[in-house]
Order: sequence, then C-alpha cells, then structure tokens
Amino acid sequence: METLYHQTNKLLQEVHGELARLEKSAGSDDHTTENQVQAQVDHIISNCERLDILVMKEPPARRANAKMRVNQLKYDCQHLQSFLRQLQHKRYMREQEESEREALLSRTFTTNEQEHSVMIDPALQHHSRLNDSHRQLDDLLSHGGSIISGLRDQRVTLKGAQRRILDIGNTLGLTNTVMRLIEKRTGQDKVIMVALMLASCVLMYCVWRYFS
Repeated sequence: METLYHQTNKLLQEVHGELARLEKSAGSDDHTTENQVQAQVDHIISNCERLDILVMKEPPARRANAKMRVNQLKYDCQHLQSFLRQLQHKRYMREQEESEREALLSRTFTTNEQEHSVMIDPALQHHSRLNDSHRQLDDLLSHGGSIISGLRDQRVTLKGAQRRILDIGNTLGLTNTVMRLIEKRTGQDKVIMVALMLASCVLMYCVWRYFS
C-alpha cells in the first residue's frame, strides 16, 4: 500500500505542476495538455479506488490513519479536477472570443448605416453577455475558494480531534492493562490467603493433637 500511496502522491504533485503551467500559458497546444492532465487525473482516481481496498487489509491499529491519508489524496484530486474544468472553460471562452473577433474583423460592411447598426449591435450585446458571464464565473470561483478554505480549516480541526481521540484510546489501553494486572494479583492473593488458612488449621490441629 505504501508504494502505491507514494506513487499516487507523486503523480498528484506532477498534475499540480502541469495545471500551474497550463494556467500561465495560452498556446495552441493547451487542448492536448488538458487531455494529458485529464488522463493523469483518471489514473489517480483509479489508484485511490485500489487504495480504498488496500486500506481494509491494514491492521486495525493503522487502518484509521491509512484511511485518512487516502481521503486526503481523494480530496486533493477532486480539487485539481475542478481546477482543470475551470481552465478548460476559460480556454473555451478565450477561443470563442477570438473566433468572434476574427469574424467581426473579416466581415465586410456596406455604406448603409442601418446595416452597420444591425451587424454591430448584436455583437456588442453578445460581448456584454460574455463579460457578465465572466464576472459571474469569477464570483463563483471566489465563493468556491472561500468554501475550500473553510473545508481546510475543518480538516485541521478534525485532525486535532482525531489526535486527541487516539491519545485517549492509548490511555484507556494502558488503564485496561493495569486493571488486568490488579485482577490477576487479587486472584493470586486469594489463593495465598486460602493456602495460609489451611496451613494454619493444619498447624493448630497438630498442636492440639500433640498436647492432648
């Protein structure tokens, strides 16, 4: 399990680096890079499914920690997949704007002012709608970022709670060991007491027989 976990974590870091470079680039091969990154993400998801099976084969003492590590991988993978979709949407919007700009620049206009207004007004309205959509998308991304920050804070809190629970479990385990030792010692003391009582009775009987 450890080997597969480290391989998946390494692949996750590589995808993170690819997405960072993809965010800064605006080349014509972005679509190819996106497909390669998507294939890597699918591989990570497949590894996480295998890790879920391997976690159940771990010893009970290590199973909770292993499950938490696998869940962290799955959470990071979901975050990267969401970021990839955002980059794909931005690329699509950019390509669409460039296509419409080229179509507008290559269009031939007549001297009729009415035809000018008929052709330009829809383009302006469409551009305005694109700007509104872009602004709404930015608001949605900002809201999503705040949600992710909240989830990270909750994860830190849950890790602290889990650590305290493990400490309590270790303390309870030590207490149970001490109680078992006390019970064992109590049983031994009972046996010793009964043996001493029998020995005393035998000694008293012997003394009585001797003097009588």
